[in-house]
Amino acid sequence: MTFLPDQWRPQPNMLAEKTLLITGAGDGIGKAAALSFARHGAEVLLLGRTEAKLEAVYDTIIAEGGAVPGIIPTDLAKVSHDDLIALAGELANSIPKLDGLLHNASILGDRKPLAQTSAALWHQIMQVNVNAAFMLTQALLPMLEQAPLASVVFTSSGVGRQGRAFWGGYAVSKFATEGLMQVLADELGETSNIRVNSLNPGAVNTAMRRTAYPAEPPQTNPSPEALMQHWLFLMSDDSRNINGEALSAQS
Repeated sequence: MTFLPDQWRPQPNMLAEKTLLITGAGDGIGKAAALSFARHGAEVLLLGRTEAKLEAVYDTIIAEGGAVPGIIPTDLAKVSHDDLIALAGELANSIPKLDGLLHNASILGDRKPLAQTSAALWHQIMQVNVNAAFMLTQALLPMLEQAPLASVVFTSSGVGRQGRAFWGGYAVSKFATEGLMQVLADELGETSNIRVNSLNPGAVNTAMRRTAYPAEPPQTNPSPEALMQHWLFLMSDDSRNINGEALSAQS
């Protein structure tokens, strides 16, 4: 069942005057979200590892007449807490508030039994998928608190809600993501204007999905663009009363 209200449709400029930061913004769902947010009036901050991909998203937004985006080249596999504190300080000097944070960046790792999983790869998955998300959220909380209504969305997965064999560190990282969302939502729900939720995209035609299921015809699954109304709703003020929920974009 969808969490979108009956008959809800995104309105033009519904995200006007909002500043939203998207991780993993150079490709897949992150790219689609950044473009969609910009098309609905938001100023977007594009965080990702590959600067050329971020620049391509930037160029598209500018060509479409959107607000000038920010580009934040950042390798979440290597970033430190101090790096993110410094980033938050730089952002605070240039923008008064942050209205939304979409944690989209993730790495899949190897699909193999836990008994055969490399400890080094395990730590890398946890760094990108969990530790960096925690550190970035913590660093940006003061800016999120300056927004009248702020939304934090963690990208989850079906294997982070029901464990499955051979999904290893990725599945465990998504269980941790759900726990991080729940704790943060419970802490902020009664004390701030920040709402925190997770969203499982389901099977989507992205590079990660194609890597995980190489024998699956890509056209079997919807494109990221086809599902963007869910992300738009969660970043809009229409979702102001949703907090601490594990949501799904597909049934």
